[in-house]
Amino acid sequence: MRVEKLAMETAIAITQTGPNKSSLPARLSRDNAPEEKGRIMNEQKVPRTGNGSPAANKSNSIQDGIPHAPGGGDALMRLDDVVMLLLDHQSGLFQVVKDIPVAELRANTIMLAKLANLFKIPLITTASEPGGPNGPLMPEIHQVAPHFIHVPRRGEVNAWDNELFVKTVRETGRKTLIMAGVWTSVCVMLPALDATAAGYKVYAVIDASGDPSEMASRTTLARFEQAGIVPTSANAVLCELQRTWNRPDAAEVAQLYTMVAPNYAALMESYNRAQDVALHPNNPQPELTHV
Repeated sequence: MRVEKLAMETAIAITQTGPNKSSLPARLSRDNAPEEKGRIMNEQKVPRTGNGSPAANKSNSIQDGIPHAPGGGDALMRLDDVVMLLLDHQSGLFQVVKDIPVAELRANTIMLAKLANLFKIPLITTASEPGGPNGPLMPEIHQVAPHFIHVPRRGEVNAWDNELFVKTVRETGRKTLIMAGVWTSVCVMLPALDATAAGYKVYAVIDASGDPSEMASRTTLARFEQAGIVPTSANAVLCELQRTWNRPDAAEVAQLYTMVAPNYAALMESYNRAQDVALHPNNPQPELTHV
């Protein structure tokens, strides 16, 4: 595809200017069956990364072998301190979401799962009564991020009421939580409030979450602000963790942007076409045909 060709050329050019020399945290152990993974969570610990939240004075500058301005990134999320929590993205609950198109919500959620897989971010999923009307989790999350850990619940509406879920989050050793879920006003807000009270920094991805009404979404955002929970978007999470195009996986990152901003794919295609014409002016051009 043209998009893939451009992305690959971009990645090659960027890599030649200075590859990313930073190392990423190791993956969590994987399991193809979420229920089986949940059953053995008490026996198997999630690998830790460092000693939890990094020291406040530790630099968060871009690590690509190029000097950057001191202080850059200090106010941003740290890749080595984030955990992705995708909560209750279930087929039944999608049917009552009214504040965002469900197709957009699903695309943004899949992008977050792909981002977690690409950047080696721990990914934890859970579901509220998947055997009932709420329905099963959307399958794409586990398909695109095979390193996921799924934690089953025992009827709890609030995932933070589930001891195994909280234990799984704590055992990552990380203190910044990226949360998204359906509904925003319940499945995201309740654990976000509790996690904040427990000392975690919480980012709520609003466009990878959904509510039954605009009013529910607005009141949830107000409560987030009062509690110190940071509302954000899927696109902002991607940018904040990417930090630079000077990285060997730039082509794969570019593909993620086409999921949260479909018009970006058209931009890439038009640029690729213009480059073909500029760099190879003598190549025969396809004739225009009228249907």
